[in-house]
This record gives sequence, C-alpha cells and structure tokens, in this order.
Amino acid sequence: MKKDNLKDQYRINEKIRVKEVRLVGENVEQGVYSAAEALKIARNQGLDLIEISPNAVPPVCRVSDYQKFIYQQKKRQKEQKAKSVKIVVKEIRFGPQTDDHDYNFKLKHAKGFLEEGAKVKAYVFFRGRSILFKEQGEVLLLRFASDLEDYGKVEQLPALEGKKMIIMLSPKKTGGAPKPVVKPVELKKEEEQ
Repeated sequence: MKKDNLKDQYRINEKIRVKEVRLVGENVEQGVYSAAEALKIARNQGLDLIEISPNAVPPVCRVSDYQKFIYQQKKRQKEQKAKSVKIVVKEIRFGPQTDDHDYNFKLKHAKGFLEEGAKVKAYVFFRGRSILFKEQGEVLLLRFASDLEDYGKVEQLPALEGKKMIIMLSPKKTGGAPKPVVKPVELKKEEEQ
C-alpha cells in the first residue's frame, strides 16, 4: 500500500500546539483566535481545524472537512503535474566515417526534432579499432552542431564517454526574429553603387 505523504504534511485539530491561530474558511469570521477557541468553532460546524501555513505568525488554520481538503490538494498537484513540460530527448547515432548522404538525412531529422521542441543527443559510436578516429568523430559532431545553429544551441560540447562521443543540443526559444542572411553577391552590388 502506498503511503500518503499529504496526510502527514498538515496538522489537524488537537495536533495543533500553538497558543494563537489566524482562522480562515467558509462560514467563519476571519481573525486571530486562541487554538482552543478555533477548534471549538470548527467542532460546532462539524468540521476540522487544519493548519495550512505553520510558518506564518500566527499560524494560519482553515475550518474545513479534512478529507475534502486532502482530495482538493491531490487534485491540484495532479493538475500541476499535467501542466508541467515533459522534455523529450531524441538520439541520433553516427559512425566515425559517416557518408554525406547519411549525414544530411540525419541532419534533416535533427532539425525536425528541434523544431518540435525535443532535445537532440547526437553521438558517434566507435567499434573496435575505430576509436583511433576520435578526432574525425569530434569534427563530425562539431559540424553537426554548426549546421543546426539556427535550430538549437549546444548544451554539452563533444565528450568521450566510453565508446561514444556525445553532444547535446537543445531547441532555441522561438519568438525572436530570424537574422537576415546577407549573400556575397548582394555585397558586391552594394559596393558598386
């Protein structure tokens, strides 16, 4: 059985051991009361006294049904978890002597992944004696990163981990205007004028 940590987080009724509390809740006159008086108000309504902010001076307590309160807290946590962003990491594997066609094919896929908002983990896998070509692998990964400069930024530079040389790319934040590309032909025309 899974232990419920939310129930242990809040003190209720007699477990609240302070002299004064600030009382909030429905059908309650808000203000500062002694703990015994606040508990009496909660019991008269058939509800519980729940300490929701123990670090405040005086601590804040709510008059509410404890089971309903825990249910609402769980529901709120579930909604926050659903709204949180899940980071997806896509992997692209190269060999130390990857051909240009294969490289371009994998580059196209990486652009798509970065545009979707996923991180890209590209690596060169060295098998057997191919570890001798680690410089080629590093050059390949740096070329890969520079080709994807418009789509993502380098999060981790090429690093050798065992038989893999890994580079991490994360997507760039959208919203900024793209930089205008000035072609060399246009520069010549401007110089002539």
